[in-house]
Amino acid sequence: MKTVLIGVGQAGGKVTSSLVEFDRDMGFNSVRGALAVNSAEADLQSLPIDTLLVGQDRVKGHGVGGDNELGAEVMQADAGEVMSALDGRITAEAEAIVVVAGLGGGTGSGGAPVLAKELKRVYDVPVYALGILPGRGEGAMYQVNAGRSLKTLAREADSTILIDNDAWHSSGESLEEGFDSINDAIARRVGLLFASGENVEGVGESVVDTSEVINTLRSGGIAALGYASAEADDDPDTNVNVVTSVTRNAMLTGTSLPNATDADAALLVVAGKPERISRKGVERARKWLEEETGSMQVRGGDFPLDSERLASLVLLGGVERSARLEEFMQQAKEAREEAERQRQEQDEADKLFQNDDLDGLM
Repeated sequence: MKTVLIGVGQAGGKVTSSLVEFDRDMGFNSVRGALAVNSAEADLQSLPIDTLLVGQDRVKGHGVGGDNELGAEVMQADAGEVMSALDGRITAEAEAIVVVAGLGGGTGSGGAPVLAKELKRVYDVPVYALGILPGRGEGAMYQVNAGRSLKTLAREADSTILIDNDAWHSSGESLEEGFDSINDAIARRVGLLFASGENVEGVGESVVDTSEVINTLRSGGIAALGYASAEADDDPDTNVNVVTSVTRNAMLTGTSLPNATDADAALLVVAGKPERISRKGVERARKWLEEETGSMQVRGGDFPLDSERLASLVLLGGVERSARLEEFMQQAKEAREEAERQRQEQDEADKLFQNDDLDGLM
């Protein structure tokens, strides 16, 4: 799947850079262009991809300070400049455009929906979003921003693949180490998905192509991505259980959105050396996915990859009924209500402080 990536905001730029690096190191050649867009100049300086600073008239390169309404205004004002920068990168060979953003900050959560809408207006290829939810411990402002942004982004993009920061964060890691490991996990999973159908070493029996990815995401809304791998045997018959086992793990424990099992559609990609991939195992795993997701639209295929391991990648389309997503939206609602309560208390305190009876004391 030939893609063009646009990272919006700090997290979006870093994840986009990780995706570009993974695609290059694996030799997939799936990513055909990449651009990082931000209102904070400092966040762009260390990125190894092309960058564009927006909002200079409003925030002078200092970012929007977590204000996603300002982030949306900045992106709207400079949308023409962004589209001009993309003009030479989005060519006729592009099969999809992916807007990558952390949904908790200001520029990413506010600007990503604006950019997705503008891209859909101009280009006749699917515009997908890759959105990263803030972790539970990242603060109320991030929860509020993400709750507001997710609703808008899901409406504007053709489909939004959601990554829950808490899903792939290991205990004992520092915040920075956690973000780095999450970025690597995203790059491995999403990079493998984008590479499906590209010409790589080896020939599979039933290679997944771009149309199957697009059809899986056709229902729109929220999508999730699961991944797991295990050591493979030389004998494909021995790997029947390996394929079914890693598929279960990808779906039940390795997904980007925990407990997302009900889905409108699903795609199973089994990656590894073609001679080691068990067709019986792939078919069993696909049927299991049908039962688990409750969907009859479950596609399956393999992806030739020179590796001693077998990996299963599970793409789920239409997972709005996920328990984790409902939990997150409730947290965002409570955080918004608490922020409004604190604002009202501050307003009342300010009024008391400005009372005429106190004027003589000043």
